[in-house]
Amino acid sequence: MLVLPFRASLTRKRAPGKRHLKRWSRLTRLPSPLNPQAMNDTGAPQLALPPVIDGLAAIAGKYDLVFTDVWGVLHNGMKAHPGACEALVNIRKAGVPVVLITNAPRQAPVVVGQLDRLGVPRAAYDAIVTSGDISRDYIRTRPGQPVHHVGPKRDLVVFEGLDTRLVDIEEAAYVVCTGLVDDRTETPDDYQERLERMKARGLFFLCGNPDKVVEVGHDLIFCAGAIGDRYQSMGGEVLYAGKPYEPAYEACWRYAERIVGKRSDASRVLAIGDAMRTDVAGAVRMGMDCLFLAEGIHAEVLLGPQGIKPEGLAALIAETGQHPRYVMRKLVW
Repeated sequence: MLVLPFRASLTRKRAPGKRHLKRWSRLTRLPSPLNPQAMNDTGAPQLALPPVIDGLAAIAGKYDLVFTDVWGVLHNGMKAHPGACEALVNIRKAGVPVVLITNAPRQAPVVVGQLDRLGVPRAAYDAIVTSGDISRDYIRTRPGQPVHHVGPKRDLVVFEGLDTRLVDIEEAAYVVCTGLVDDRTETPDDYQERLERMKARGLFFLCGNPDKVVEVGHDLIFCAGAIGDRYQSMGGEVLYAGKPYEPAYEACWRYAERIVGKRSDASRVLAIGDAMRTDVAGAVRMGMDCLFLAEGIHAEVLLGPQGIKPEGLAALIAETGQHPRYVMRKLVW
């Protein structure tokens, strides 16, 4: 398994101006939801739904490489999903490398340790790319500049070894948000006053986890993306470090090239995930097929007593404007 130091393709060492941010975040606008004209007279969306498949084995032969989400696919924050782990082990045995791509705001070795504790076997993947690594690479472009951190103490590891210092909002040159301080009790509403202070100073906001919510056991908790979205809605300048944006996928491709010796064509790469906003959107933007898992953060909309609800899937596709290539309830072989 490769757990290599990640470096995004950055060269400038000065504070980011608008041109610099444009290069870093050129894929930050997600596709618009389905046009109302694409609805029929009853308001139902007129689109062909992606096929629902029973197992990864049914499509494994079509791909040379897999990029898969972690949280919601391999585990739920409390325990591993054995069927998903088995599926990835099997596709690797068939000669298809697996690169994990996660919006976790910590470095790859830290996430590997978490996967070990949850029971995810290392035989299920070849390499891992995290939002934490991408955030660190951005921070390196602003050496010596003071940072205001928003997030729990466990995420302070993202700053280890970097030329920066943590300060209050009034002293900060920019903000790094890795999540809510207490994601079990807080919501983005609790950060409104702090965001207003940031906006008053015109602080740039690095979102170290673009996810809005994540599943922990049977609960959904807010992530840094929910705070980043709120700051952006206030007119603040936000950079999202992770899916669905290009630097994360480019890092995956670089790892894959080291494994197989060449760059796979996007049409031969399968992305797997449970989030329309990040996993499906990123795959579509990068020209890859996406296997979308219904038993994740969208389960309330998608699942019923008989399994996946076609009307729920159609509504979600219409709402988000994202269209996966395949759908499964959960990842199994």
